Amino acid sequence: MTRIGLTGGIASGKSTVAERLAELGAMILDADQLARDAVAPGSPGLQAVTQRFGEQILTPEGVLDRAALGRVVFADPQARKELEAIIHPAVRARAAELMASAPSDAVVVQVIPLLVETGQEGSFDQVWVVDVDPAVQLARLRLRDGLSDAEAAARVQAQASRPERLAVADVVIVNDGSTEQLRSAVDDAWRASIGPTTPGR
Repeated sequence: MTRIGLTGGIASGKSTVAERLAELGAMILDADQLARDAVAPGSPGLQAVTQRFGEQILTPEGVLDRAALGRVVFADPQARKELEAIIHPAVRARAAELMASAPSDAVVVQVIPLLVETGQEGSFDQVWVVDVDPAVQLARLRLRDGLSDAEAAARVQAQASRPERLAVADVVIVNDGSTEQLRSAVDDAWRASIGPTTPGR
């Protein structure tokens, strides 16, 4: 089994890279999706988050309002740490279960936005970093999430710095161009690190 940790700053293009890796035959474990599962309605995770942050982070239907929660935790580093202490153990436990079920020859890619921040770089055979120019990153983030300049900057600053991510990278995939260029860069990285780009490997 080949274990790859895929990371990058917010709005760097991790999802597009993961989609292409899946097409090439990788098994994808997305920490963001696992985190959403951990706070699904009726889950112990959602109960713990609600106890800590109050009913205002829920929709009228009782579903986690991620935007409302984000406004709280990105404005308060201590609140963000407390949220992570609730969510991260559940995400890691579920990822370990899924990885244990993978075939012995699988290429398993864990998409972890906070890989560097949580000190997980040593848990993988390779760390792949999606790198993007900071100005491009901020513009994409503002457009994608409808954020103000200050809100977008706060989200970027809450993560590891660009040099910190690049310092742990075994593979760097630059995403300053088009989607087609990004997919081509993923193919090149796969060939260099894994082997021929055979879909459904």
